Amino acid sequence: MSPAKRAGSGSTPEKAATTSGKAATARAAKKAGTRTGSTAAEKAGQATGTKPTMTGKGAAETTGAKAAARGAAGTGQGAARPDEVGSGSRSSSSSGEALATYRAKRDFGRTPEPSGGPEPSPDGVRRFVVQRHRASRLHYDLRLEVDGVLASWAVPKGPTLDPDVRRMAVHVEDHPMAYAEFEGVIPEGEYGGGDVIVWDHGTWVPHGTDDPAAAIRDGSLHADLAGEKLAGRFVLVRRGGPDAGGREQWLLLHKHDEHAVPGWDPEQHDRSVLSGRTNDEVAAAPRAVWRSDVAPEEAEVSLDEAPEVPEWDPPTVEELEALDALGARGTWVLQGRELALTNLDKELFPGREGEAPVTKRDLVRYHARVGPHLLPYLFDRAVNLNRFPNGVTEAGFWHKEVPDHAPGWLNRWRYEEARADDTKVYFVVDDVPALAWMANYGAVELHPWTSAAAAPRRPTWALIDIDPGPATSFDDALVLARLYRAALEHLDVRGQPKVTGKRGIQIWVPVAPHLGFEQTRDWVETVSRAVGATVPELVSWRWHTSEREGLARLDYTQNAVNKTLVAPFSARPAPGAPVSVPIEWDELDDDELRPDRWTVRTVLERLAEAGDPLRPLVGLPQELPEL
Repeated sequence: MSPAKRAGSGSTPEKAATTSGKAATARAAKKAGTRTGSTAAEKAGQATGTKPTMTGKGAAETTGAKAAARGAAGTGQGAARPDEVGSGSRSSSSSGEALATYRAKRDFGRTPEPSGGPEPSPDGVRRFVVQRHRASRLHYDLRLEVDGVLASWAVPKGPTLDPDVRRMAVHVEDHPMAYAEFEGVIPEGEYGGGDVIVWDHGTWVPHGTDDPAAAIRDGSLHADLAGEKLAGRFVLVRRGGPDAGGREQWLLLHKHDEHAVPGWDPEQHDRSVLSGRTNDEVAAAPRAVWRSDVAPEEAEVSLDEAPEVPEWDPPTVEELEALDALGARGTWVLQGRELALTNLDKELFPGREGEAPVTKRDLVRYHARVGPHLLPYLFDRAVNLNRFPNGVTEAGFWHKEVPDHAPGWLNRWRYEEARADDTKVYFVVDDVPALAWMANYGAVELHPWTSAAAAPRRPTWALIDIDPGPATSFDDALVLARLYRAALEHLDVRGQPKVTGKRGIQIWVPVAPHLGFEQTRDWVETVSRAVGATVPELVSWRWHTSEREGLARLDYTQNAVNKTLVAPFSARPAPGAPVSVPIEWDELDDDELRPDRWTVRTVLERLAEAGDPLRPLVGLPQELPEL
């Protein structure tokens, strides 16, 4: 008799399991932002026999259709990390030891996976999940909740409802329950690197035993599954002892019951039951990541919901007076932090005509005062520094790595994808004292990454850079900026221009952070090509500056990992310390607009009068229309 019919007859364990299967499906769908429909799990969990259970070809087609329908509303979950085929070891030992092999294989400082621990279901109902995993080869990971962990088998060809088909299943290490609802991408080079979807999930009941862990150790487990795609009785049978690598070969088969479907192929039902997306779609745009530097219950970071950007207080009058009272060097206490300041009277910027030079003290003071306006663009992301410790009249240099002498209270971020010769640890400038420290460090320009530290390959901005050539006048740059204004208005896309503080104009477009750099770069290139085609006499697409004949370049290539543009309100290395400033679109028509109009001495007055028109776009999860 099938699980569905036993549940209808009031058999307590099966009824509890299948009824909870509906609840588990509903909970997962709610978390994924999708609407739960009538699924195989729900049919298997019906408590009455008033409607016949659909079996055979009709059930398979209905399941596939519903999965495809869910694809239109695709939302996602966190990164998952099933096994490589054949890379596991025997599992289902005591709960204290069950995850030892799992942990031994992973460096949780690098992989975005939960370390986890045994987590028995509070309602006593056992869950199962099947994940479709494209690593070095495609396989499916079947995971059954046993004693608070997920006993796991890698099934190369996937589970099937066809009762005449036997599948090889490699018994691998137990996994933490945190894997039960996660899908995403595991970085290349990591164990099991590839993309993962939650192909099916639901609840299950052991048949013929009340101790499934013992049944697994004995080499034979019968399991009644109630999922969205899989339903009915499955059997796992060990074929023999472990091989030389400690891997156990098992067989997975489906019994001849009312849920059996001859010819049923899992590859014909290739969408996630959580998000409705395929592996290709998850690989292109995962919607969540896992942080390895926090507890598992806090590790999931949604890419559809930007973190809340805090507010910062400016320095007090007393703190600024204390800075002014210091000699050429000394300790300044700012918002509870002690900053050891040096060479405060050093001239960093020559003065403009009729103005005094700008000293390091001036820059420290400016960074502290502008902090509440500048920090929203630096918060929670790596920052590249353009340093001029000897002043901007001498050559500066790019600096990324946090030095050993930096104070411990400065936040840092380790870039796990860095190559051996690349920067590993970056600054994260997220408070006013950190900004002041940067000024003392000679960091004239601050260039934040366009992606958050939690998801370095998922930008939150699409960047448009009007890069003038030697023959480009500012009027030419304004013509190009106005064309971008018209294009964005036509596309109903929000973005904001800013003058660079030197010669150019940039436009920052907020984007939903589930998009990748390839998508933002292609989108910006398409718009830019259209703008350039309108005024070809102003634009060159040549890569090398020497080949552009002095014309402007509409640079879309900054939309890439670790490619940056100067932050709003950052100073620029030029006389008078000009500042990059966001402006309103209609200011492009102001005859008095200049790219270096505001300086560290005047921009705060501008902010007090006009505010920051770019600030409302920080964190806006804007979708980019197809072009």
